[in-house]
Amino acid sequence: MALRNVRQIGDSVLTKRAKEITEMTPKLQVLIEDMLDTMYDAQGVGLAAPQVGILKRLVVIDVSMEGNEPIVLINPEIIETSGEQTGYEGCLSVLGKTGIVTRPNYAKVRALNEKMEPIELEGTELLARAFCHELDHLDGHLYVDKVEGELMDSSVLDDEEE
Repeated sequence: MALRNVRQIGDSVLTKRAKEITEMTPKLQVLIEDMLDTMYDAQGVGLAAPQVGILKRLVVIDVSMEGNEPIVLINPEIIETSGEQTGYEGCLSVLGKTGIVTRPNYAKVRALNEKMEPIELEGTELLARAFCHELDHLDGHLYVDKVEGELMDSSVLDDEEE
């Protein structure tokens, strides 16, 4: 396993649509493991393959940030949403910034797992937000395009929590 460099806002790879994955390969399995290691090292809750410079439809998510049961989604698509939540959001590709974004409070995702088997997962609150945020990356969209108001320095939010 290795840590990958997370691409930052302004990198053109973050604005491109990722390509579908057709088969599990040893190289793809290494990418999944590297993405999980990179996400945990950066203390993130999700990471999409374009964020590490790979234009593949792959995301990893772990809202517990503890590595107990990370979610791996291959070729994911959101098939249902409902409700609404508004809150602060950040991104490993937009370091040091946060902004208020409105997302669905519930999201249902269809994807393939690491065995290339079809799965459906449901999430509310933070998991629903993570599904929506990470899948946006696969279509070349960043949360900053959805921010209500201005981006703020994350340190301002940290100060408010103390």
